[in-house]
Amino acid sequence: MKETMKGTLFLPNLSGRYPGRRKCGVHRALLSAIAALPAMLLSPPSLSSVTWEDIARDAETPENVLMYGMGPKAQRYSQLTAINTDNVKMLTPAWSFSFGDEKQRGQESQALVYEGVIYVTGSYSRVFALDARSGKKLWSYSHRLPEGIRPCCDVVNRGAAIFGDKIFFGTLDAGMVALDRHTGKVAWKVRFEDYKAGYTMTGAPTLVKDQKSGRVLLLHGSSGDEFGVVGKLYARDPETGEEIWMRPFVEGHMGRLNGKVSTPTGDPEAPTWPRDKDGNMVEAWHHGGGAPWQSASFDPETNTIIIGAGNPAPWNTWKRTAEGGNPRDWDNLYTSGQVGVDPTTGEVKWFYQHTPNDAWDFSGNNELVLFEFDENGKTVKATAHADRNGFFYLVNRENGDFIRAYPFVDNITWATHIDENGRPAEVEGQRPPKPEPGEKRGKSIEVSPPFLGGKNWNPMAYSQDTGLFYIPANHWKEDYWTEEVTYKKGAAYLGQGFRIKKMYEDHVGILRAMDPVTGDIKWEHKERLPLWAGVLATKGNLVFTGTGDGYLKAFNAKTGEELWKFQTGSGIISCPVTWEMDGKQYIGVASGYGGAVPLWGGDMADLTKPVPQGGSFWVFEIPTWANK
Repeated sequence: MKETMKGTLFLPNLSGRYPGRRKCGVHRALLSAIAALPAMLLSPPSLSSVTWEDIARDAETPENVLMYGMGPKAQRYSQLTAINTDNVKMLTPAWSFSFGDEKQRGQESQALVYEGVIYVTGSYSRVFALDARSGKKLWSYSHRLPEGIRPCCDVVNRGAAIFGDKIFFGTLDAGMVALDRHTGKVAWKVRFEDYKAGYTMTGAPTLVKDQKSGRVLLLHGSSGDEFGVVGKLYARDPETGEEIWMRPFVEGHMGRLNGKVSTPTGDPEAPTWPRDKDGNMVEAWHHGGGAPWQSASFDPETNTIIIGAGNPAPWNTWKRTAEGGNPRDWDNLYTSGQVGVDPTTGEVKWFYQHTPNDAWDFSGNNELVLFEFDENGKTVKATAHADRNGFFYLVNRENGDFIRAYPFVDNITWATHIDENGRPAEVEGQRPPKPEPGEKRGKSIEVSPPFLGGKNWNPMAYSQDTGLFYIPANHWKEDYWTEEVTYKKGAAYLGQGFRIKKMYEDHVGILRAMDPVTGDIKWEHKERLPLWAGVLATKGNLVFTGTGDGYLKAFNAKTGEELWKFQTGSGIISCPVTWEMDGKQYIGVASGYGGAVPLWGGDMADLTKPVPQGGSFWVFEIPTWANK
């Protein structure tokens, strides 16, 4: 760990206490100025306000990191080259900061950086503002959580948003909080739904600018599909927290606009959800899931918010299928897919579904990365999405039309491929069957990927240099069976049992570099433990990610050669970032193991049991002496 002398001045004795002399006013003024200098140097100036133009240019301004995904396209790519394949082996810790106390658990945050201050969220709904030069804590905020919160998959928080003079983040009790970014004091806070029913928030909010009205919106979703919530996307005034619109992601449910009931999502008759023999919507429709719990991307050219919609509830596919019917006839819109939303009204502009009538909790929340590629002489504007179901999708982001899809993990059992219409070619017998009459549990089947996914929430990166996506994937499988279930407020609403199992003996995690146009895997790197961290790509021909056993690693982006690693003391399940400050490039990452993997039992709980918990933020640099 390097020593720093920043903020300290060595000066001659100017106290004025010389024999036979009195302290004069000039001395007093000089003493006051000198006393203020260290504080000024330790607290970097951050007086300007973050504008939408700053956010829109996030990917082109390496001194700042202002968005989850490092830009509206969420590519997680940096143009910085000071750290590169030639010198990355010299990467050294500059400082680390402990989140402290007993609130360790999973640290899934992506940090923001603005004018020399790092803003990073922690488990249990906390935020820290740190001096990027020294690691000194400038302020912290710990949200007071009530009894009875219902987080399904650990007490994580994936990050904050920044705009004006405020930092915004979501809380485990279904709240949104705005903090003064200079002091950490609460500017406003709202609770958007009933946390006792299972609503919560773990994803990072997103700022967008409605190109029609010119209004900047604060977007956030909800979590809670596993408790039978109706997933909703909200747009707020970032200055006051007032709701502008709300859009549910279950077909037939009503939205809101300016505090009034607006329009239904899709067809008001909800024809893709079944009715009972009396013509009433089945129980599942009332608690249908679809929660957009990850962060949104934004396409200003088409003025479209693009976000993933979560799994339908309950997991039990037969509860969302007409009695005696075939699940493939009941798609359960708008779940397990990607949604294009109009920022002016909150209306759905387009929808593409990855997994119709999702029987496996594949969800659809994994990030939507916006990028362009050339095909037959034309530029195609696409979303790229590596789904939990094991397939990598390209979708036209202008209209939601399916382009193509490839498998990005091995041994997918539930479908053979995605057909030319964008529908999965399902394998018979891979939906967990109903329990036989008189039985409480159905026959167990083996499925791959399991509900934890070929890839889960942890974001991939796209390199503008190599044209490759770097996907943090996993090889595992599960035993899966159906159980009876009835909705009860605040209780798990699954109707499925499971056990996660290893697929291979030598690895679970596998980082793969994929060509999005051809589907070819250019290289891969295996890890013994699951990969649950995000990925960062840089113009220095580097790819960074963290491992479950605590290493931050750097790879050659073209070849996959492992070039450097550092042990942080706990598993890494967060998203690394990079920025430039004082003419140097830095890498930052949160360390602290947890998340869904160790909580859901089976082989993975046994495999990850030795990993210590933690809670810290690490910053790395190339030391000055290494460049001489």
